[in-house]
Amino acid sequence: MGFQPDGDNTAGESLILAFDELASNALRHGASPVVATVVAGSGGWLLDVSDRAAETMPAPAVDRDPAKGGMGLHLVARMSVAHGWYVDGGHKHVWACLPTTVDDREPALA
Repeated sequence: MGFQPDGDNTAGESLILAFDELASNALRHGASPVVATVVAGSGGWLLDVSDRAAETMPAPAVDRDPAKGGMGLHLVARMSVAHGWYVDGGHKHVWACLPTTVDDREPALA
């Protein structure tokens, strides 16, 4: 598992961007501690970011000027093959599955 040596494959950049978006959301809107985990699997990565604000669900921006921010969840949805959130033991988990190559993916959100 890892990044492809081919400079045309941007899957690694997508993983970093998704990680940044989910982690910054948890730090900005969640409660500490914030824990981020990336697990490599066959054909993709599972990214999971948790925080202690279990009562606050992730809410994608609606009808907002993109220049004002708040588009991170939409961006993650477009890059991932699956995404979601759940609560477990007082922790909210926001997760996304990202492919290791961008050529063969079907986006979770069109």
